[in-house]
Amino acid sequence: IGHPEIFPLVFTTKTQEIFNCRIDEDVTEENCFKLIKKEDIIQDLKTRAAISDFHPVKKVVLEYPGEEILVVFDAKFQYGQNFYFVASEEAKKNLLKPPETAEDKEEKEEENREETLEVHPYKPPVHKPWVSLGSEKEIEEESVKDTVTEIKYVISQVHRKFGAPITFTDKNASHVKDSYVECTSYQDKTFSIKMLEKDVGVQMVPKVRAASTQTKWTYPKNAATQYFPRELSNKEKEESLSSEKLKEFLKSVHLRMEIALQQNEIMNAFFDDWEALAEDESNSGSKPDVYLKAYQSFTDLRYLKDRTISCICWHPTIYGIIAVSAKEQLSFEEQVNLSDKSLMQQPVILFLSFSDPIHPQLMLECPEDIYCFQFCPSDPNIIAGGCINGQIVLWDISQHEEKLQNAQTDADGIKVTSVNMVDAFILNTLQYIYMSPSLMQVQQSSTEPPLVRHCAVSSIQYSHIKPVTDIHWLPDYFKDNQIDATFENRAEICVQLVTCSSDCSVLFWGIPDTKLPEQSSPEKVREKNIFYMPSDVPDTSKHLDLCWKPLKKIHLRESDPNTEYGPVRISLKELHYHHKTSENVQSLNPLEVPTKDSLYTEKTTSSSKNLKLLESISTDVFVGTEDGEIVYSNWKMATDRDSAKHTEKYITHTETINALQRSPFFKDIILSIGGRSFAIWKEGATYGPILQSSCSAGRYTTGHWSLTRPGVFFIGRDDGNIDIWDLLKKSHEPSHFQNISKSMITFISPWIASSKQHFLAVSDDLGVLHVLEICQKLSHPSRNEHANVLDYFEREVKYLKYREQEFQEYQELQ
Repeated sequence: IGHPEIFPLVFTTKTQEIFNCRIDEDVTEENCFKLIKKEDIIQDLKTRAAISDFHPVKKVVLEYPGEEILVVFDAKFQYGQNFYFVASEEAKKNLLKPPETAEDKEEKEEENREETLEVHPYKPPVHKPWVSLGSEKEIEEESVKDTVTEIKYVISQVHRKFGAPITFTDKNASHVKDSYVECTSYQDKTFSIKMLEKDVGVQMVPKVRAASTQTKWTYPKNAATQYFPRELSNKEKEESLSSEKLKEFLKSVHLRMEIALQQNEIMNAFFDDWEALAEDESNSGSKPDVYLKAYQSFTDLRYLKDRTISCICWHPTIYGIIAVSAKEQLSFEEQVNLSDKSLMQQPVILFLSFSDPIHPQLMLECPEDIYCFQFCPSDPNIIAGGCINGQIVLWDISQHEEKLQNAQTDADGIKVTSVNMVDAFILNTLQYIYMSPSLMQVQQSSTEPPLVRHCAVSSIQYSHIKPVTDIHWLPDYFKDNQIDATFENRAEICVQLVTCSSDCSVLFWGIPDTKLPEQSSPEKVREKNIFYMPSDVPDTSKHLDLCWKPLKKIHLRESDPNTEYGPVRISLKELHYHHKTSENVQSLNPLEVPTKDSLYTEKTTSSSKNLKLLESISTDVFVGTEDGEIVYSNWKMATDRDSAKHTEKYITHTETINALQRSPFFKDIILSIGGRSFAIWKEGATYGPILQSSCSAGRYTTGHWSLTRPGVFFIGRDDGNIDIWDLLKKSHEPSHFQNISKSMITFISPWIASSKQHFLAVSDDLGVLHVLEICQKLSHPSRNEHANVLDYFEREVKYLKYREQEFQEYQELQ
């Protein structure tokens, strides 16, 4: 404004590099001028067109008469932008060579005068007589004079002692009286003042004054207000739009408006920098921004008191239902000699509800203590569990699904239900294969919840020898057979399990899905009598369901056949599945044998010859052992049918692996927890863990990844605390920790109830289940968190490879 020949411009970094006018390098605040050829600017306009920073002044550049255009770096933003260019030759000359001012002319004239001054000969100064002006009196008054009479002392001795030799000897001062002067203290009567004492009493009495006040009460009155906009008339609008003042205003702001529009295209004008900054900054209040809020607590005096909760599973489709299993608190010697330990009470799996935290909603009968169990992903009514004696157990709760649904209503009154998921084929096939007289027995009592009997139990001879420590359902899109081949599963029903135990074996179990054989009429009659056995008849065929055998048994061992591993945790890459719901699944009577027209019979009549062989299915497996070792193996590469030799072994943990879990966001990222440390592994990186924690003060007992944030996971300790790790904030120590119980944490299981409600189930060694509500800071991911965590893992892998290469080069030099 006021300089029509000056046009402010915004030069981006790309434009600064093209024309060699980079800030603080080519141009500075002192040297701010840059001459650019007109031809280069025209070429840039042709090349980059509207993207060019000279595009707003294209017309001015084309009409410029000179060959070089002056561009000036505006460091103080005098004209509103970081650069401006001069559109006239006269202004360019004035900026490059400014005219001389009057002050400059005066300085030059003074310099010329100094040069032309004549040099005069030296004349010595002439002495002049001193004239007194009274200063000597002031000096005399300020001078110091002695007014006190001086005392003179004369010290003398006998003349003969002058020059006599002097000898010094040592003497004890206590032996000679006059050898020292004793300065004893004495009482000076001048400072002895006698004080008179008297008893004085003081009492405070408040002044009391009676006062009263009254407010004037006004009667309420009805009042209303209304407003309407002030608008110009049509005549006033026409006059305002056609006025010269408006035209001049539009011309003056035209260029600035174009620049503002260009800036809005470059960056988001509505971006809230303060809100983005608050993502990384913690709140300044007293309450911490990262916390776990207590939501519910469960215990049972009969089944959970003084017992260790071994496993927790949230119901996949029904809100607020949690299933827990408990085991006896056994010492090490008792765990070794399990046969000598008798059960103090009936082991069960309890179904607990938010609506009634005191009474269980359902109980599953167990032959022994359950160490682990899982819901079937394709049908949540089917549950598989592993016992302390090595057996595998199956339950079906389809008849009690409606009871669990009706019991659940959240705090806001929103009822969450799930679709009936009865896998009729599995239920009826189990009836026929295992010859169970009834799939479940419900204890009819007014005080006790229903007790559901198991529908199948594995054979003791072919089961694990030691407790089952981990169990997983295989995905519903493939299945394994006994000839080391993986085929597609067209039925899309999870019908296979994988289990592991410290007896050095990994077992694959299959629920038979073949068509039932045809039977003669007498056999059908006998079968009908068996399946429709009255309830009051004793169960004499319970032993028939102990014939379930595994499809495959794999022993983990080293190249030395005498050295084996005791797996306690197992992780397969293909175990990423989701719980399915369907409203059109046909619900069959559990006591009916599937006929020829059965839905599941039609799905499973295809033979293995017609099934597609899946070559892309990964058979690599991570195994955590009871000695703290991590073994990376492939159970398909074994030369021996019943053994799998490991490919890689890592000794990272000093104690038993308590958790081995893949990230829900990255299939190739695994978290292992054992002893006093944890480690994060990447499948394919054979040099070791990409991240390993330092030794902590307490032992780590369990852990779990967050279901919503890729860089967050929870770790339970033996002192009752939970460590919350956020890799984007801190990787050397937990970002937060919180005390949950006074005893050891035994299991952790998160669950997403809704987009605004996330829970964390935590159990302890005293049989108490704590349900905690996860705060928003831990449940809602930050912007680009997934990409940032992935980039962090990739950087760690590159660093690990670089360190391994350096180590190999060092070994070669040795």
